[in-house]
Amino acid sequence: MIILLALCLTGNQYPDYRYAIIAGLIFSLAGDIFLMLPDDRFISGLVSFLMAHLAYIYAFTSGVGVGITAYIAFPVLIIGGIMYRYLSPGLGRMKLPVLIYMVVILVMVWVAWERWDVMGENYRLSAPIGASSFVVSDALLAINRFRKPFNSARGWILFSYMIAQLLIALSV
Repeated sequence: MIILLALCLTGNQYPDYRYAIIAGLIFSLAGDIFLMLPDDRFISGLVSFLMAHLAYIYAFTSGVGVGITAYIAFPVLIIGGIMYRYLSPGLGRMKLPVLIYMVVILVMVWVAWERWDVMGENYRLSAPIGASSFVVSDALLAINRFRKPFNSARGWILFSYMIAQLLIALSV
């Protein structure tokens, strides 16, 4: 439904933005399917979501130049470092794949906020808030899977994930 919503929305003056967001939503759907399969397809899901984040990065950097703004980049870097350090003891052989994934998703949220900072009122706040919600969703998933499972994890993960995808789609 969210993909259909993004397909029906118009108004963004950057067509590459719209196409990249829709591609990201499709890769995310593939990731969802991999994670729902009865066999453990975590790596396949991880790769699908990695591709989604790369599509979102392309979207968030299309049509405008984004730089490195300290008040945006620094908190993202600090949060990422703390999160990786917290998860690290439980990652085992997944340390490198999780590190790569974390770098990509953190770049995604960073460029979403940079785009908003550059464009100001001409750009909806839904994309950076959605990107941030995606980071929350993935952090909860990672904590639940690699560090400390908790009872309400599934609900919070799904809630923050659906909000993320909806807000990113609405940015079209």
